[in-house]
Amino acid sequence: MWSPERLPRRALLLGVLALAACGLSPVYGPGGGGSRLFGRVRPRDPDTPIDFIFNRRVAERLGPEDQADYDLDYRINAAVVSQAITPDEVTTRYSLNGTADFALTGPGGQVVAQGRVSSFTSYSTTGTTISTLAAEGDARERLAMMLADQVVTRLLAAAASLPE
Repeated sequence: MWSPERLPRRALLLGVLALAACGLSPVYGPGGGGSRLFGRVRPRDPDTPIDFIFNRRVAERLGPEDQADYDLDYRINAAVVSQAITPDEVTTRYSLNGTADFALTGPGGQVVAQGRVSSFTSYSTTGTTISTLAAEGDARERLAMMLADQVVTRLLAAAASLPE
């Protein structure tokens, strides 16, 4: 007989069985590809403040480049777009749109993963000049971290096919 108390347990069991049947495995679990990249990815040298933040986030997610077998080349493009404009033609909010093109090259120089990720964030300009500059800097930092997270996610997804 059907019981509402048993539904969550049944749903969980069916979910676990469905995932086990599809062949997915945790990226950091046994047989996952996460260990193939941890400590083995060296991002290119940073040129801009947003690059420094991007590299820091990649190191947080993939570990320090102790045994760098892979080189990560990337190009970040960020553009500021006006979002909220008052009737007096004063912009009170900006959107910061960004993309990151990346390529991971292996020991032999061959590209083993590549792609493009994009994201956006925004900031307000309704305070003082100093608070607006601080808000813009914070938005750039958030954008760099979001782009780095997306790149790392793509790399981890491709990690299972990399040689050990």
